[in-house]
Amino acid sequence: MSIMDKVKEAAMNQFIEVIEWLDESQNTLLYRFPVHGQEIKNGAQLIVRESQAAVFVFEGQAADVFTPGRYTVEGGNTPILSKLGAWKYGFNSPIKAEVYFVNTKQFTDMKWGTSNPIMLRDADFGIVRLRAFGAYSLRVADPAGFIREIAGTNGHFQTEDIDGQLKRAIVTEFSDALGEMKIPALDLAAQYKELGEAIRSKINGDFGSWGLEVTKFFVENISLPPEVEAAMDKRASMGALGNVQTYAQFQAADAMRDAAQNEGGGAGLGAGLGAGFAVGGQMANAFSANQPGGSGGAAAGIVCPSCGKQNAAGAKFCADCGGKMEVAQVPCVKCGANLREGAKFCSECGSSQEKAKCTGCQAELSAGAKFCPECGTQV
Repeated sequence: MSIMDKVKEAAMNQFIEVIEWLDESQNTLLYRFPVHGQEIKNGAQLIVRESQAAVFVFEGQAADVFTPGRYTVEGGNTPILSKLGAWKYGFNSPIKAEVYFVNTKQFTDMKWGTSNPIMLRDADFGIVRLRAFGAYSLRVADPAGFIREIAGTNGHFQTEDIDGQLKRAIVTEFSDALGEMKIPALDLAAQYKELGEAIRSKINGDFGSWGLEVTKFFVENISLPPEVEAAMDKRASMGALGNVQTYAQFQAADAMRDAAQNEGGGAGLGAGLGAGFAVGGQMANAFSANQPGGSGGAAAGIVCPSCGKQNAAGAKFCADCGGKMEVAQVPCVKCGANLREGAKFCSECGSSQEKAKCTGCQAELSAGAKFCPECGTQV
């Protein structure tokens, strides 16, 4: 070793007085402070900032954890002195120890997602495959436990170093919670918050043994296969349509407008006219179903009961003879259909409308009568 190297080493041994860590990475969970030769001088200052914890490791064992504050490393004034054997000598010589800074802040917006679909039995769609993704917040709850179980002797440990393991644990607990809660696929969107809380409590059971804690867990989306989503969209569309007949009329009107705007020539013109006539027929049938007295493709109107003249629908008097269009109606004696008063035969079943008479007193009998109401003779 050269003279300059010895001078540098002596200078470093003499002037390492402040032990502190400023994190600029935003993703570092643990950082080992670089102490030359692992020798900490008597009287050194330890500064632990908010959202940090300092862990002294002596002879491979976590000796003590320091919370935010300023400490002077010297005999008699720090909790660590009772645990480190070399301190009992009053710091006449440097003590060899490692100092680890652990970031205890919340690491937010950490992503999770299912790499493969989750099979689920659904009451509405049978067996479906679900995919999900979201985010969560994480922090180190037990610095010493985190060093023992996860970080080990790593001098620099980041969230990326444990991200894969955490995601696998999350997906496992998510699948388990989804199966236990048995939420129908159509109701999943309304249960994201409850599902997130259930999963967070399950995850912390695993993460706690690693010295970690999940403070927030969010389910952003649970998606179904495209064919199931298409079926759900179709069901929603049918519910939004309401009256199917009105929607059919609207579609027919749009088809007629599109056919009228078609400017194709030659054979295309003939095809366009044919399509126009066909759509026109559908349009007429669709609208005639809602017209008073209309049925199918028949012309709308009513016949005068006096002269038989065709009159417009809704007319109260005949335009030819002036007769009243409203005619009293009576039920058919056999099938009950509404008939014009005075009709001799039923227009539905063809039965004669002349009422039967009693063979004894010639009184008129009602339909289905077994005895005469006047004389009691059996019919």
